[in-house]
Amino acid sequence: MHNRPNPGSAWVEVLSGLGEKGPACVRLWTGQALWLLDAGVGPEPTSSFDPAWLEGCSRVFITHDHVDHIGGAAYAVAAGLPIHCTAQTAQSLPGGAAVMPLPESGTTVIDGVTVITGRNGHALGGVWLHFGLGRGLFFSGDWSEESRWFAFDPPPPAATALIDASYHLDDVPQMIRRDALDRLLQETRGRQLLFPAPPSGRAPELALHLMQHGAVTMDDACRAATLRAINSGSLRDDAIMLDPILRQGFDPDARFLICDSPNAETGMAYQILQSWRRAGRFADDATVVFTGHMTAFAHEIVAQGGYFLRWNVHPPLSHQIAMTRDLMAERFAPLFCAQPEDYLLEPRFGAKLLLNERCNL
Repeated sequence: MHNRPNPGSAWVEVLSGLGEKGPACVRLWTGQALWLLDAGVGPEPTSSFDPAWLEGCSRVFITHDHVDHIGGAAYAVAAGLPIHCTAQTAQSLPGGAAVMPLPESGTTVIDGVTVITGRNGHALGGVWLHFGLGRGLFFSGDWSEESRWFAFDPPPPAATALIDASYHLDDVPQMIRRDALDRLLQETRGRQLLFPAPPSGRAPELALHLMQHGAVTMDDACRAATLRAINSGSLRDDAIMLDPILRQGFDPDARFLICDSPNAETGMAYQILQSWRRAGRFADDATVVFTGHMTAFAHEIVAQGGYFLRWNVHPPLSHQIAMTRDLMAERFAPLFCAQPEDYLLEPRFGAKLLLNERCNL
């Protein structure tokens, strides 16, 4: 059991995700109670959720439905803990969850603590969290301000910021990423391309871009998530352009296949890959293009003839810097990247780097 400070002395503690691309999990002591922020698993198969992280916690908050943020939620459900998340994210929780709805953009008071949420530009129903403790705590979960699909809401100031730094010190903007993808599409003309992607994440945004270059199809999981996104009314204006794709069933002969899961380890993406291998097509007239974080399985596929081209769904370095400055943060922790100590060499943040696991608010 972690020792609890006296009431009124709030602190935050990163349990997982600081110094690694590991599962997101943060513990927050409000001065009266312990809360858990995110309950992730992975993205590597060896990165599990530790049930001990729930010890003493009275509430769980989930920022979005990607496995490295929600994959351990079953433990919270089994413990009977209330889970605070948006209605969209709640659809990915295990059955029997005690859901406490959060607005995608709005203010909620929970046990006397003001909790502000805003759309994170990263996932369907995804939010960042701002807690009115101390002089403010901001937990971004994952976030992006470059999406043409998901909207992003700027957060209010916070003295302490736990920010998504999945791309570490990489500062390549999305415009350059799109140009690189377009060059690959030209170089692979005549080949069928599979794009593994999370249904509630970059899948529909990839479809919006690829439909300019050829026939695009989405598997059932991606199409269903996209329809939910459109019906939510929280997207950017050009979402309606996907209507032709959404009115069609999955076409395995289309040039571009967008399928779950993001590393082709399961789901339709895995089935397509295996069928191409059996037919002797993989790395010949058909191949795979990964656009997000790759597990060891995905790296093996690339080594055999696949491709990796990043599609920004996390903030590049300049956006990380701008966020800490806009928040007027005095201290920040760069999460979900290896070697966060490298940020000691980047003077533009104007905030103290947090490398310790616990910080008083």
